[in-house]
Amino acid sequence: MDEISIEDFIKIDLRVAEIKNAENVEEADKLLKIILDLGDLGERTVFAGIKKFYDPEKLIGLKIICVANLKPRKMRFGVSEGMILAASSDEEGVFILHPDQGAKPGMRVS
Repeated sequence: MDEISIEDFIKIDLRVAEIKNAENVEEADKLLKIILDLGDLGERTVFAGIKKFYDPEKLIGLKIICVANLKPRKMRFGVSEGMILAASSDEEGVFILHPDQGAKPGMRVS
């Protein structure tokens, strides 16, 4: 595992977000299109490769952790403006990370 410095880590802006909408990307085998509410930072669109692990309708309303300052990435289906944090393994699947109760959209994770 490569180590990073504290200066590198400080550059990452992790925020609490609420999933406002999630839908299948019909032309993609792995992608869901997810609209995130980041409170005062507004809404962001994220494309996440979690289609085979999550029903998009069940994601709506969940609070999650996202990388808010990731450079937008143009994809075939649109622009992805962040990244959702999840734990994963080949054997067990993908598990979206959730903040504790009381966390609000836009709160900084530190």
